[in-house]
Amino acid sequence: MMKKLVVVGNGMAGIKCVEEILVLEPERFQITIFGAEPRPGYNRVLLSKMLQEESSFKHIVTHDWDWYEENGVKLYAGERVCRIDVAAGMVETESGMKEPYDMLILATGSLPFMPPIPGARKQGVIAFRDVNDCETMARYAKTYRKATVIGGGLLGLEAAQGLLNLGMETEVVHNAQCLMNRQLDRTAAVLLQRKLEQQGMRFHLAKETVNIIGRNRAQGLMFADGDRLETDLVVLAVGIRPNIELAQDSGLTVNRAIVVDDYMRTSIPSIYAVGECAEHRGISYGLVAPLYEQGKVLAKVICGRETAPYEGTVPYAQLKVAGIHVFSAGDIRDEGNETAVMEYNGMLKVYKKVMMHGGAVTGAILFGDTAESTSLLGMVQRGAPATELTSRDNGGSKAEDAAAALPEEETVCACNGVSKGAILRAITTDKLKTVEEVKSRTKASGSCGGCRPLVAALVKNSLSQSTVSGPVVTPTAQEVVPVCGCTHYDHDSLKTAMVDAACQTPDEVVSRLGWTRQQGCELCRPAVLYYLESLGLRDRSATNPLGAGVVVQVTPQYGGEAPSAGLRFTNLNAENRAFVESDLMDQAFVEVAWLRERLVTLWGSLALPALVTVAICPGSAYPAGVLVHDIGISRSPVGWEVYAGGHAEHPVRQGQLLGLEEDPAEAVLMAVACLQIYRHSARYGEKMWEWIERTGVLALRESVLDAALRSGLAGSLRTTMLTG
Repeated sequence: MMKKLVVVGNGMAGIKCVEEILVLEPERFQITIFGAEPRPGYNRVLLSKMLQEESSFKHIVTHDWDWYEENGVKLYAGERVCRIDVAAGMVETESGMKEPYDMLILATGSLPFMPPIPGARKQGVIAFRDVNDCETMARYAKTYRKATVIGGGLLGLEAAQGLLNLGMETEVVHNAQCLMNRQLDRTAAVLLQRKLEQQGMRFHLAKETVNIIGRNRAQGLMFADGDRLETDLVVLAVGIRPNIELAQDSGLTVNRAIVVDDYMRTSIPSIYAVGECAEHRGISYGLVAPLYEQGKVLAKVICGRETAPYEGTVPYAQLKVAGIHVFSAGDIRDEGNETAVMEYNGMLKVYKKVMMHGGAVTGAILFGDTAESTSLLGMVQRGAPATELTSRDNGGSKAEDAAAALPEEETVCACNGVSKGAILRAITTDKLKTVEEVKSRTKASGSCGGCRPLVAALVKNSLSQSTVSGPVVTPTAQEVVPVCGCTHYDHDSLKTAMVDAACQTPDEVVSRLGWTRQQGCELCRPAVLYYLESLGLRDRSATNPLGAGVVVQVTPQYGGEAPSAGLRFTNLNAENRAFVESDLMDQAFVEVAWLRERLVTLWGSLALPALVTVAICPGSAYPAGVLVHDIGISRSPVGWEVYAGGHAEHPVRQGQLLGLEEDPAEAVLMAVACLQIYRHSARYGEKMWEWIERTGVLALRESVLDAALRSGLAGSLRTTMLTG
């Protein structure tokens, strides 16, 4: 006779446990699930994507209605269990339904923490925890304009990003000095804040909310320092609390959550707990990976199989807002730890910090490039010796190194519980060649997407090993064109690989990155030399490897000879002076000459991806074609306009306005910032208009209009000139 297994909770932890039970003993149990929400199982991790309008509800459903029927699982959706009759072995719902059990799994999850702020129960104050909350925010966005999120942690930032995408002006209030202060150090937190500010988010840090003001509904916040903030919607995202009321009323031992042992057993026989509602060794987890690990252990216990105990999980965090990659794991505090590795690339906004104690890795932070997240998490989990951090550098990319070093049993996709071994078996068995095919077959990278670089590296490594000859197939949605036949790297991956392998000379590039021709060819040689120069990799004591390999021209000006420079200038010649009618225009000509000489001084000895033409004009009456040159600087009645991305030949492109500056020195800084960004991020041989069309002008404009960033770029240029 089949035993009756009842699961209270239709969330990710409970469903994962049921999945594992169905694999182990598909005919052993009559399974009944009670879910408080009137929906099938869905991936709560992806609520932020649903809110950000990247997915609809149907895309985040993990188990549709048919799944329950096909597997013989009875689901009561929208039925909240309110009582457990331990003596009778039965659960009862709020609607009066009663269901007997032989074994009971409590997977009641958690509830949003509602801080005791006066006014928190007013209309217009909501939490961010389930699909209903997402739908409520979407409704508010259609009527109201201003939204405020209280909480600068993971959940709060995901909610804020979603509100921005819904078109609302979004403020984030956080009671700490830094965002994600439990997971990030100050450097990573500042990088994150600047990135989010560029997207339109505004922040109020170190602010304690003491009141939500408004007569009938929320209209603003009052802070402890007396400041006020107007708002139409308040989203509380300050944390979660385990949902333990049912267990508490039933006499189970509870602390912060339902106390369980290493086999997920509660204090009452035949009753188990798993997921966010469970407390194991004093810790309750709010992450997917430990919930899945708990579910696998419990499934074996329920089925009477031998299993290793659950011994806990190292906490980690991965931010899931569009275009931002952040990872943190383990103990990242300075107190009691030492810094094992710290790397920071201010231009690329990439940051890495690894902590250690007693020679063992204890924590890690990654910003901008999280390809190493899985391997670093594994090192933190097993307390790996810090010497492994250096021994992993074998000349490949970070993602490929991490993929190769990862044990096959290690989990790659924590959201869906997919191991490296499962991915490799799918690639081999089904002859998969792209990340999308792997996602479709295994679900790996199908949720938050944080593991996508590692999945791509696994595909690439697997194909490299199985290919006898010919170019390596790169697992991307679009075809990637190698720099030349000497290598499988395209321009972007070549730059990354050169940095990762710490190459300083062309010979090191050839040997460390697996060139097929020892001397390279006419296509890759100048590209390698340029990247060594522009990325600051070459040995500064060596002779400039570019030499005369860069074509440089400057149009003669006012009868003088043109010095060598990395720019070609188009400017008014001496005859144009006949049209000057005022002292003001004379001053404009003086400023034009100063602008020209200043740019030549700054850029005269530095290489660029392609020849750049600059046009400088003292006014609209003296056209110098500023809109059809790579950089155009033109005097207007209110200051100096700076344009970028123009092109006079086929295909003709009109330059796009970057900004307006009253001071010509600031106009120079804006142009310098644009050229410095172009120098570091463009591909060798890529003209400026091509680069802007590929990467977009909005991000460029935001960067050059940021005074601090602009000054930093100019400073990095001066440093390059001094050390070069």
